[in-house]
This record gives sequence, C-alpha cells and structure tokens, in this order.
Amino acid sequence: MKKNIALIGVGHWGKNHLRNLEKLGVLHSVVEPDSENIERSKKDFPHVNYVNNDSYILDNSDIQAVVIAAPAALHFELTKKYLLAKKDVLVEKPLALTVAEGLKLVGIAHIENRILMVGHILQYHPAVVKLKELIDAGELGEIRYIYSNRLNIGKLRIEENVLWSFAPHDISLILMFLNGEEPIRVGAYGGAYVKPGIFDTTLTTLEFKNGVKSHIFVNWLHPFKEQKLVVVGSKKMAVFDDVSDDKLLIYPHKIDFINGEIPVARKAESYSVDFEKKEPLREELLHFIQCIKSRQPPKTDGVEGLNVLKILEQAEKKLNVKFK
Repeated sequence: MKKNIALIGVGHWGKNHLRNLEKLGVLHSVVEPDSENIERSKKDFPHVNYVNNDSYILDNSDIQAVVIAAPAALHFELTKKYLLAKKDVLVEKPLALTVAEGLKLVGIAHIENRILMVGHILQYHPAVVKLKELIDAGELGEIRYIYSNRLNIGKLRIEENVLWSFAPHDISLILMFLNGEEPIRVGAYGGAYVKPGIFDTTLTTLEFKNGVKSHIFVNWLHPFKEQKLVVVGSKKMAVFDDVSDDKLLIYPHKIDFINGEIPVARKAESYSVDFEKKEPLREELLHFIQCIKSRQPPKTDGVEGLNVLKILEQAEKKLNVKFK
C-alpha cells in the first residue's frame, strides 16, 4: 500500500482511524493541534509523522487524501479546504451542519473531480451488509416498518445535540434499506434536560411514499447502552443488535386469521445469521482506499451524506417548534 493518506485529528474517534490506517500501511502523516493527543498517540505509534498544523499537508503532493476526524463544527471548513487543495476526503459524520453547507461540498467535489465520502460506518458493518442482502433477496418480504434505538448514558456534547451525534447512523441505514428513497414526511420531538438548547433525547419519525414508516429514538440519558435496529417485514422480522454477541437475528413470526377475520400472532423461535467477522471501520477505510484508486463514487458519498443532512435539518426544525 502507498502511504498517501493524512489523518486530521486523533481525539476520541480519530485514534481508531490512526490504528487502522497505520495497520493498512497507508498513513502518511497526522495533523493534531492538541499536544496531549499527540503524546498519547506516540506511545503506541511512535514512528508516525505528527504535525500541529495542516500547511504541510495542503502543499504535499505525496498526500492524495485525508481522513477528517475532527469535531462536527469543523467538518465543513476542513472538507472544503482539502477538496480545494485537490485532496480526496473521507469526513466523519455528519457531512456538515446545514444542508446549504453540504450542497457546497458536493458541488466542490464535483468541480474538482475529488472523492468525497462520509463516515456512515454502519453501512460497512458485515452484519448490516448481510441484512441488506436478505432484504434485497426478499427474505423478509415487503418492508413494513423500521425502527432504531441508540441509547446510552454517554458522552454529552455541547457543540451538537444527540440528534446530530447519534441519529445520522440510523437515518443512513434506513435510507440504504429503502434504496435511497427519501421520506415524504419528517417529524421530531425531544427534550433538553442537561443543558438548555442542547437536546439530549429525541424521537424522529419518517414516512415514505411506499407506505414504510420509521422512528429513530436517540438518548444520552439512558440507564444502559442499547443499539438496536429492527426491520419488520411481511414475512419475517430482523434485529441488528450492535452490543450483542448475536448481532443479527431473524424472527419468523407469522400472523394467521381465524375465520379470515381475527388476527392471531404465531410466534416462532429466532435464529442468528452468520456473517464474516470484520471490523467495520477497517472495511470503511478499505472502501475509501479502493475509491481513491478506482475513482468510483463511494457507497456513502457526498450525495448520500447530503440526503441524511436533509432529514436531520427537517427534524431539527420540528424540535425547535414551540408548543403553546
């Protein structure tokens, strides 16, 4: 592998990118303004080239691409800067903090002929890839309803609310399962209980033209960690549980009708689905590397990231509606 990728940020999530990029043999340099983060990273990866500003990256023709793992508030400006510097970009979710910013980035990437990829990591999770295969093969029947719970007593943020921090993952998956269909109606409500103006719990509802409905419940104030996504089909139901050993379960429940009128649920034992065990972040980075080489659009490209932004922005507006 050619060492042609720079990592921007080795903080909370960036350190995982550092580990994978180094193992893949593609890491050229790391940009990190926080000296404490650099010193911590040097303990495990002492031979990496660390710099505290990006002027070295921008003018270096050996660096073809960057991975941006900086705070969400910086995503737009950093992505714009690197695209204009003729670098391919993988930016962590969300793509930006407004649809207008997202549109600008997609436009710049197109004009500059650059790869723009968004870190919607769950699309690269082997269990999710397998679930998508089952859906496309008709194993679940027609999709009726999709819902997700992403809950924890976790890291509270002040630069973004829980909707923007947690929900992009599940919005991205729902759109993928429905082959990119955009919702015709978006609703949301929530509460800001720790810091005024920063929602720490939200429930977002989506309704699609094909009749599928969804809800996404995200919460920083939950007594235990839960990361489940449930797909209800006309034949079977599937559960993707990212904190369980059995990450993908199928429930072949059926509904019978007595005398053709009275519905009765016939429960059946669930069974787990096998899939190849791979680290999702590594798979995501391998996909980015392949796109850099092939110049083909990523699965989670700028347009996909923009579609997620549109839903987030609509939900945000509903959250801020004042009830009287």
